Amino acid sequence: MNSVAKQILLDGNNLTIEQVVEVARGNVRVGLTPAAIKRMNKSRQWVERAVREGKVVYGVTTGFGAFQNVTISADKLSELQRNLILSHCAGVGEPFSEEIVRAMMVLRANALAKGFSGIRVSTVETLLAMLNKRVHPVVPSKGSVGASGDLAPLSHMAAVLIGEGEAILKGRRMSGAAAMKAARIKPVVLEAKEGIALNNGTQAMTAVGVLALYDAEHLADVADIAAAMSCEAVKGKSAAFDAGVHILRPHAGQLVSARNIRSMIQGSELIDRTDNDTEGKVQDSYSIRCTPQVHGASRDAFAYVRKILETEINSATDNPLIFTEEDTAISGGNFHGQPVALAMDFLGLAVAELGSISERRIAKLTDKHHSFGLPAFLSGEPGLHSGLMIVQYTAASLVSENKVLIHPASGDSIPTSANQEDHVSMGTIAARQAAEILSNTRNVLAIELLCAAQALDFRKQKPGSGTAKARAIIRKAAKKVNGDRNISKDIERISLLIQSRSLDSVLSI
Repeated sequence: MNSVAKQILLDGNNLTIEQVVEVARGNVRVGLTPAAIKRMNKSRQWVERAVREGKVVYGVTTGFGAFQNVTISADKLSELQRNLILSHCAGVGEPFSEEIVRAMMVLRANALAKGFSGIRVSTVETLLAMLNKRVHPVVPSKGSVGASGDLAPLSHMAAVLIGEGEAILKGRRMSGAAAMKAARIKPVVLEAKEGIALNNGTQAMTAVGVLALYDAEHLADVADIAAAMSCEAVKGKSAAFDAGVHILRPHAGQLVSARNIRSMIQGSELIDRTDNDTEGKVQDSYSIRCTPQVHGASRDAFAYVRKILETEINSATDNPLIFTEEDTAISGGNFHGQPVALAMDFLGLAVAELGSISERRIAKLTDKHHSFGLPAFLSGEPGLHSGLMIVQYTAASLVSENKVLIHPASGDSIPTSANQEDHVSMGTIAARQAAEILSNTRNVLAIELLCAAQALDFRKQKPGSGTAKARAIIRKAAKKVNGDRNISKDIERISLLIQSRSLDSVLSI
């Protein structure tokens, strides 16, 4: 993978998760390496020779799925590929966001750049021109069963490439033909093998997954920050975060979370404080004491998911694959989304746990019987003002919704294509669920940050260096709740604060 003047050059083998995010969210330009072009030309020549010689090759000179035994005449092969894309544009539901569509486009291009798909270089270059000129196909988010890959979503993406479908250009939704004309990009007339090369793959589920993972890894840091603030607010014990404890159970994620919390509470006058309300308190409840173990397990899950996705984004996932050295095309199953599906279910579960334990800390902060001297619901005038009573309800609601969403989509399969495609992954459903869980959990953590900042405002003692800085950042987005007001806007602003990564500097202290 090369980067030249803020351009990412795809070679099919070295794309990183961070580069996908750069393209999806930063609109970085994308091209192809010379080596990738050479490999692609070689596999294309094989396809063209196979057509000339009348070889029977699935998806090249035959129909698709249950129509695999129907041979198509040479003069109909272009129509066959066009028909494939149009007939598979069968998605429904709200469209994917533009950043997810951009991730899909660069991931599909990178898979094709490996040189095993038999597609013309010019076709992939047209896809990249769309990406670089921000022609974003409208891709419905529902309709993929995750094998043969993400057929419907990728077909909606490819439809604009051929001047069909719909696209977003400069914030306006229009026909694919109008968008391509406005961007001065000539639509592609598909040739043999090209339609199936474009829509056979796992790039929709992987696009959602890459962006969700990238945000989840950051959310783990935010969860540590929120937990440290809550621990201080309830005059927690530092012993549970002692390095010696965690080295005896040295899971990588656990060590990171414990270290983060130790750094946050350094210099605190609240931690380990003994007052009348804490007399007899030997240890904290699990939501405080076991934070490194719980957050750390999620971090380790994210590391597993990252490994899977790093492999997937540099894989050839269409069918058939062209092996020029062996002079053959092999029909395999690399389009099957099972590796990603399982990883996405795991990702959703791991993110949900960050929200689950956060809600318990929120409940602790707002319950005067368990907050060691804080007012009920963190209200300055309990009774007349409800304070932050209802934000805990919201957190509980989001956590409960996550419990529904963590049902594993990959545990299901429904046969398709007249039982030819009789086991599927449901990977795109798993990815969408993980993304929704992530959104819910971000809001739960926003609520904890709101409550923890409010709780620290009631304490007279000096907080730790990290927690003091975190509170100051939060206070720029949400002022102290001195009297009852609409709290949803505060939650929204803190959630946006999390997304903007404004709290990142806190852990560098």
